[in-house]
Amino acid sequence: MWAQKKIHTSPTFCRHKTLQLQWQPKYPRKSAPRRNKLDHYAIIKFSLTTESAMKKRREDNSTLVFIVDVKANKHQIRQAVEKLYDMDVTKVNTLITPDGEKKAYV
Repeated sequence: MWAQKKIHTSPTFCRHKTLQLQWQPKYPRKSAPRRNKLDHYAIIKFSLTTESAMKKRREDNSTLVFIVDVKANKHQIRQAVEKLYDMDVTKVNTLITPDGEKKAYV
């Protein structure tokens, strides 16, 4: 005898989900782990010692001016200054200079 076919009552056909196992590679796809290119020493390039920077330091009671990496954000600049100079940072202001460098007022 013939097996009785299932009657499909829905116009759409849904296949059951296939079991997906976790990927277990046989070898690492990268030869070395990715390193952080923006470490604390790469973020802060140098401190600015111009007349206006020194005036800012005297007036605002210890505002330091640094030239920093263009890709660094305010959180990274804050962490770098706190680690390298052992001081508490209350606020970080940044601007891009006309020659394309980023200046940070800490």
